[in-house]
Amino acid sequence: MPTLIRLIFALLFLGCLVFAGLFALTIYVKPGEKEITVRIPQRDLVLTPVVPRPAAPVTAAATLQQPDDPNARVVNTPE
Repeated sequence: MPTLIRLIFALLFLGCLVFAGLFALTIYVKPGEKEITVRIPQRDLVLTPVVPRPAAPVTAAATLQQPDDPNARVVNTPE
C-alpha cells in the first residue's frame, strides 16, 4: 500500500509540473505576428456563371403519366 501511495503522489507531482509548465508558457510567451502571403491560382478566381437549364415543355401525355416513385410530384412549368 505505501508503494501505491508513493506512485500516486509521484504522478500527481509530475502532473502538477506539466500543468505549471503549460501555465507558464501561456503567461510568458507571446506569439509573434507576421504577414503571410498566399498565392491563389487565377483559375480559382474566375467565376463561372451558373445558368439554369431551360425547362422542357410539358405535354399533356407527361402530366397524365404516373411516376415510378409514389412520393414524386409532377410539376407543370409555364410555357
